Amino acid sequence: MRHTNEQAQDFQKMCKQAERDHESKKLVVLIERVKRQLDNREQAPEVQSPKPRVVAVTAGGLPRTLSRSSFFER
Repeated sequence: MRHTNEQAQDFQKMCKQAERDHESKKLVVLIERVKRQLDNREQAPEVQSPKPRVVAVTAGGLPRTLSRSSFFER
């Protein structure tokens, strides 16, 4: 019976190692994809947005310009 228990533990260890190997391979693929995207971004010319800045009216009635990065600011 001890022999069977050891085999089951060995099998579980092998399964866990296979899962780790699989996750490592997925991580390598993801890293390579990000590297390619960064390379493509560096090679592409920078694009400027044609949209004008948005003007909002404050509570006091004075207009102010909202930043594009914080669309929902108040």
